[in-house]
Amino acid sequence: MPLRPGDPLRLGRYEILGRLGQGGMGTVFLARDADDIRVAIKMVRPEYADDPEFRGRFRSEVTRAQQVPPFSTAAVLDADPSHDPPYLVVEYVDGPSLTSYVHERGPLSGPALDSVAVGIATALTAIHGAGVIHRDLKPGNVLFALGGIKVIDFGIARAFEATSRHTRTDQMVGTVAYMAPERFDPEYGQDVTSAADVFAWGAVVAYAATGRTPFSADSPAATAVRILTQPPDTRGIPEPLRGLVEGALAKYPEQRPTARELLDTLLGSQTTPVRWSPAVVVPPPHDAPPASPPRPPRRLRRVVLAVGAAVVLLTGGLVGLHRSKLVEPSGGKAPVVSAAPVDPLTAILAGNRRFSIQFAGADRYFMLDGSELEVSDGTGSKSQFVLQPVGVDYLIKSLGNESYAGPESCLGVKILPDEEAAPAVSAPCTPTKATLFSMSETGKKDKKGRPTYRIGNDEYGWLLWDADAKRSDVTEVGEPQFADQYTLVDRGEI
Repeated sequence: MPLRPGDPLRLGRYEILGRLGQGGMGTVFLARDADDIRVAIKMVRPEYADDPEFRGRFRSEVTRAQQVPPFSTAAVLDADPSHDPPYLVVEYVDGPSLTSYVHERGPLSGPALDSVAVGIATALTAIHGAGVIHRDLKPGNVLFALGGIKVIDFGIARAFEATSRHTRTDQMVGTVAYMAPERFDPEYGQDVTSAADVFAWGAVVAYAATGRTPFSADSPAATAVRILTQPPDTRGIPEPLRGLVEGALAKYPEQRPTARELLDTLLGSQTTPVRWSPAVVVPPPHDAPPASPPRPPRRLRRVVLAVGAAVVLLTGGLVGLHRSKLVEPSGGKAPVVSAAPVDPLTAILAGNRRFSIQFAGADRYFMLDGSELEVSDGTGSKSQFVLQPVGVDYLIKSLGNESYAGPESCLGVKILPDEEAAPAVSAPCTPTKATLFSMSETGKKDKKGRPTYRIGNDEYGWLLWDADAKRSDVTEVGEPQFADQYTLVDRGEI
């Protein structure tokens, strides 16, 4: 992708050639050094540069990452934690990701699947051997290169994760399908260790073999609940790989193999029985007391809310899911379970309630009327929307036809040649670069004490209202704090 206005032309001794991508942590550029060797440079978001603690963590994590040997990993070549903003230089891998490969060609099988499983296990063995935890292993971070696969983006996620006040409210949801149970609930493990990467290995290999994740569900919140409570769906994974995947996806970290054990087994050097084979759960006698108290639904509710939970799961499915685990009192009557109060904002972000987009501090609202995004007084269904989570981003669906079940129209971006700003328009509800938006909490509140958000598109910029042109545009504004702020006003159930 070409550079945009405001992008650097050089970073240190590296000449910037173009963009490779952009995400919640920063922008990745293609660059070359003085010897004409191409590299990838991850420049973190400017807001992180204002946090001295982040710079310290970034410097520490980079030092560790540089000690990882380049066995199926993209080597960490250079970094400048003191630069404003900091950046990291890694080996450039010119090849598709596992996500792209499976999307375009379908699931892998035979030697190709075995090669991916071995390659990722090799990378994790090298990463863990250097005392590093990846923390964000997913198909998008597994690239196909000459000679085999390369695992990228290891070692620095911890620095970003600790700076939680800078992350979007849904930042953790981005890789929820590959997160171990202890990432959501400390009951499964107080600390995040290398065992979390092994769990991610199992989920990634399952995706490579089947084209789906082993805990896939209709929403990130539902996926999180399945990870915490349900066995993985490993149908379609051939044996003996299936047994290894199931062992890696064990709920508790101590039940999983290490990356080295995985690798030894895959390469046939594991001669002793594997102690981490999936355990067979034998139900207790009907009148036997439970071995340990069940996790209360309210506690699990907090876990799900931490990942932008769908409240509908809590008021119905989630309570029902755990009702079978509740202990009957001595009288033999089952306890009454009451649904926890619904948090409207959480439900909005989970796609379960209607809302209007109000300009923070003003009595104006967006409405999608016809082909363009316009401003209204907030009354009527044309000013109402519903979110559909897609990874860490959202489709913003209009309810202007008075029926959610009717023809769908979503907020989109229309690209005009030779213009920096792109009008916000009505578009088909298909996830594309032009229709996916982020909801970034600003940390500020409106006059009524409600949280405010910026609405952005990773490809084109932030959603703004141009009062002079009387139209809404999606455009780059430099620093995020210059973007317009909005309040998500609850309009009730869908």
